[in-house]
Amino acid sequence: MLEFIPQDMVYFFIVTAFSFLIGLELKTYRAKEEQKTHLGSARTYTFIGIMGFVFYKINVWYYIAGFVMLSVLYAIHYVFKNEEHRTSIISYLIMAIVYSFGTLIEIYHIWMPSLIFVLIVFILNYKSYLGSILNEINEKEFETLGKFILLSAVILPILPDKPLPYINISPFKIWLVVVVISAISYGSYLAQKFVFKNKGYLITGVFGGLYSSTATTVVLAKKALSINAKGDLLSIINSAIVIATSMMYLRLLIIAFIFNSEIAEKIAMPMLLFAFIGVLISFFLYRKNVNAEAPIDDRNPLELGTAFVFAFLFVAMMAITHFVTTHYGNAGLKILSFIIGFTDIDPFVLSLLTGKLHVSTDSIAAAIVIASGSNDILKALYALIFSKKIAKTSAFWLFILGIATVLYGIFLY
Repeated sequence: MLEFIPQDMVYFFIVTAFSFLIGLELKTYRAKEEQKTHLGSARTYTFIGIMGFVFYKINVWYYIAGFVMLSVLYAIHYVFKNEEHRTSIISYLIMAIVYSFGTLIEIYHIWMPSLIFVLIVFILNYKSYLGSILNEINEKEFETLGKFILLSAVILPILPDKPLPYINISPFKIWLVVVVISAISYGSYLAQKFVFKNKGYLITGVFGGLYSSTATTVVLAKKALSINAKGDLLSIINSAIVIATSMMYLRLLIIAFIFNSEIAEKIAMPMLLFAFIGVLISFFLYRKNVNAEAPIDDRNPLELGTAFVFAFLFVAMMAITHFVTTHYGNAGLKILSFIIGFTDIDPFVLSLLTGKLHVSTDSIAAAIVIASGSNDILKALYALIFSKKIAKTSAFWLFILGIATVLYGIFLY
């Protein structure tokens, strides 16, 4: 039956409903702000939406004249607002958006006015929440965001997509790898700093592990040393160190699904298995009756120098892996993966996922698993060294987890 209802009628009722609801939302916002004088009520904004829809359907000149008339009325109202030392123009901005609903729904159909409606409701309702976030943001955060835009929206599009000799991958795809890794790290950094700030050591371990499990292990080990952690507090730090490594397994699995779903399916079972074992160990070590502020690794995850170094390492790993697999085959790749695990494994793993190597997918999967296991052993050593053996419990479990992971990669592929 709905197909017999004229489309213009459906659009008209949608515009009317959105305009009325925004008017109600603005009324609630004004009540919170204790504004005594204002322009228009919920009914006024409903008529503004209707007027914009009708005038646009009649003629574009009617539509323009209507907007000019509303702007003049608001300008007169604004003169009186200034006398009360109120300079906000939010009412005018919302009025202009409501007036444009009729045009937007004709050009973009229902999705555009619906999206704008949701954004207006969200912004008006969460003014105080957004304000508290803005108070915590300094100029460095905007610099970090600018760097991410530079990496993804400026540098990436201008790079050629023609494969380079020997490594058989284009500069565009090399930098795309950098952008994807940066996005994962940046998202974890933002979640840890703004959403889960000061939520305890375990949350630090979770999001720090998604960002960099090695860096998180070092930070937590140093924290254990600096406060000379003992008892339940030490157990919590050990728990956080172990769960950071659990997140590393999930992070590598996510990266694999992004770049090579076939390899991702091969490593899904061991990665999920060892992540689950790590989580079990972490909760076994955890003690609930301690409430202490956890450290945050507040370093910028998007330093341009770091991005270029990562790109260089990625290309170098592509070349090294290509050489080893060509001359030494599967055995050489397994040995290389164990050695590389004692460094930054992301460039190596990505070279395996994106490179065209002359080895089987099982061999590539085994290499990724072995590298993640030897990286666990490296973090066990870091936990011992940087805590001066205070965090020896987490170091022990990381070592066991690392050995088990390496053995799985060697014998079960």
